[in-house]
Amino acid sequence: MKKIILIIVTASILAVTLSAPAQTKIATVDVKKLFNGYIKTKQAQAALDKQKADLLKEIKDMSDGLDKAKADYRKLLDQASDQALSADERAKRQQAASDKAREINNSQADLQQRQRQADTQYSDQGQRMISNLYAEIQKKVAAKAKADGYTLVLNSATTEVVVYSDPQVDITAAVLAQLNAGLPIDTTPAPVSMLNISTNAP
Repeated sequence: MKKIILIIVTASILAVTLSAPAQTKIATVDVKKLFNGYIKTKQAQAALDKQKADLLKEIKDMSDGLDKAKADYRKLLDQASDQALSADERAKRQQAASDKAREINNSQADLQQRQRQADTQYSDQGQRMISNLYAEIQKKVAAKAKADGYTLVLNSATTEVVVYSDPQVDITAAVLAQLNAGLPIDTTPAPVSMLNISTNAP
């Protein structure tokens, strides 16, 4: 349904644009190429990767601590039933095991809560970075369009919006050059997506 509405809206825009005076100029731009080719996108992805690694290490440390507590609990249970120990000593071990069980339950709850927080934290940070990058791209596209006298710029990466576009009116390369102007050259591959977020512990 949304695609149908988008097509209708786009067709209406094109109809109005094509019936406008001759001075109307239309350009196309591939926003996906701009996003993936923008050096700041790669920098943002690297920052997200580091954040993810830090979160995973924190969660793994908590998980390792929980495993150790469980091992200590099993050891205390064995000692509590060891007939070689005195009744008082076995009772102490039993009490220590009960205390350890409560500690384990609390640690498990803390670990689950931290995993949820880490997922949310990583996802929110990724969404903010993407939003900021697209805002910068949109601003640069607008500046390029105004400088070259375009009155309408269509996203050629969205097939529902653009059925055909003349390569001569595509300003993707020009905008990308302006976006990356002055930034350090980075030859690493662009990320496929910054939305594939997961901080589940291994």
